[in-house]
Amino acid sequence: MTQELVSLTIIMAVAAVSPIVAQLIPGRFIPQTVLLLAAGAALGPYGLGIIEVNDAVKLLNELGMAFLFLLAGYEIDPKRLAGHQGKVGLLTWGITLGLAWLVVTFLPFFTKQGINGVATVIALTTTALGTLMPILKERNLEGTPIGDAIISYGTWGELGPILAMAILLSTRTGWQTMLVLGAFLAICLLCAMLPTKALKTGHRLYRFLTENANTSSQTLMRLTTFLLIFLVTISALFELDAVLGAFAAGFILRYIIPDGSKSLEMKLEGVGYGFLIPVFFVVSGAAINGRAVAGRPALLVAFIVMLMLIRAVPVYVALSLDKRENPLSSHHRVTVALYCTTALPIIVAVTSLAVKVGTMQSDTASTLVAAGAITVFLMPLLGSITYQVADVHPVTAVREIVHTPSEWRAIVREHVQVRALLHHQDRLKRMAETLESLEKQEGLNGLDSRRAELVERARLEIDRQLKELGLDPQLTTQLPHNYRYPKN
Repeated sequence: MTQELVSLTIIMAVAAVSPIVAQLIPGRFIPQTVLLLAAGAALGPYGLGIIEVNDAVKLLNELGMAFLFLLAGYEIDPKRLAGHQGKVGLLTWGITLGLAWLVVTFLPFFTKQGINGVATVIALTTTALGTLMPILKERNLEGTPIGDAIISYGTWGELGPILAMAILLSTRTGWQTMLVLGAFLAICLLCAMLPTKALKTGHRLYRFLTENANTSSQTLMRLTTFLLIFLVTISALFELDAVLGAFAAGFILRYIIPDGSKSLEMKLEGVGYGFLIPVFFVVSGAAINGRAVAGRPALLVAFIVMLMLIRAVPVYVALSLDKRENPLSSHHRVTVALYCTTALPIIVAVTSLAVKVGTMQSDTASTLVAAGAITVFLMPLLGSITYQVADVHPVTAVREIVHTPSEWRAIVREHVQVRALLHHQDRLKRMAETLESLEKQEGLNGLDSRRAELVERARLEIDRQLKELGLDPQLTTQLPHNYRYPKN
C-alpha cells in the first residue's frame, strides 16, 4: 500500500504543477495534457522508474479514462448528430475509415512494420474530442462556427472508432457480437428512458433527487457516478471495451438533461479534471517506452503524417464541398481539419487491446501512443496558428502588396488592425447574445442587477482594449473603408 500511495502522490504532484508550468510558458502554446504525458514518460517504468503502475494506479487510470469519455459523451448534443453537419461528419468518418483500410492494407510500409491490422486502421480515424474540449474552452473557440465544426466532425471521430472497436476487434462471431451490442443498447435505452419519464411526470423521487442535488447527499452526482460505473461494468461483463460504456453514460446524461446543468457539470469536471483524468494522462505517458520510440523514428513520423492525410484531408474536403452550409474561409477549414487530427485516448485504448490479444507488439504500441501524444501538442498548435492567420487574410494582403509595393507597411498594419477589430467584434457579439438570453429568461425589466453590472463592466473593458488598439469603440461595426473581404 505504501508504494501505491507514493506513486499516486507523485502523479498528483505532477497534476498540480502542470497548469502552473503551462501558464508560465510564453504564449501558453503547450497544453497541460502534453506536460502530463511527458512527465509520465519521464517518471514512469521506462524513465526514472519513480512511478510504479500497480493495480491501484491502474484502477484509477481506468476511472480517469471513463470520466474523460463520460465528459466527451456529455458534450455531444443528440440534435447535432441528426443535423446536417452531423450527417456530413458521419459520411466523412466513413470515408476516413475506408482510406485507412486501403493505406494500411496495401502500403508496404505498414506491412513491414507489422501493423497492417484492424487496430491500426481504427487508430488512424480517431479524433480526441474529450482531450480537445478543454483546449477549445481555453482558446475561446467553444460556441464559434469553428468550434461547432470541430465538435461535429470530432464527434464521429470519437464515436465511430469506439463502435468500430466493439465490432471489428471482437473475438466473437458476427452474430454473437451484434447480439451482445443489441443487449448493451437495450440496457442503455432503459437507463435513458426511466429518468426521462420520471422527469416528465414530476415523480416524487425525481423531486427528491433535484432538491438534494447540492446538499451533503449530492444525489445527482452520485447517480451520475453510478451510471458511469454501472455501464463500464456492463461493458466488462459483455467483454466490450470500457470506453464504450463510459461514452454511452455521457451520451445518456446529455439526453436526460439536454439543456445541461451547470452545477452538475462543475462537479463532474472537478472530480474528472481535478483528480482522475490527470491520472489517466500521466499513466498513459508512463506506458511510452522512450527507447522503443527512439528506435523507430520512421514509424513515429509516418504515423503522424498518415493521420494528417487520412483524417485531416477528408475533413478539409468535406468542409470545402459543404461551403453553403458551412461558409468558412480556407484558413478556418484548415484549422478545423488540424484540430480534428488530434488523437490519443482511442489510440491508447485500441493499442492496449491489440497488445492484450497479441496482434501488436508493446514497442509498436508505445510508438503509436507517442505519435498520438505528439498530435495533442502539434495539431492544436498548428490549428491555432492558422486560426490567427485567417483573420489577417494573408492571401489578400500579398495581392495588395504586389499591386502597390510601396504601401506594404500600411497594408500589413491595416490587416493586423482588421484582425484585432474582428476579434473584439466577436466578443461583443457573444456578450450581446448572452445578455439577450438572460433578458428572455428573466424578463426585460427583471434582469438581475448584478449580472447586468458584470455585463456592463465587461463591455467597458472591451472598449478600453479597443482604445489601446487605436480603435474607436463607437465604430466596432465598421471595417476600414478600403478593406476587401477575400473570396477564399
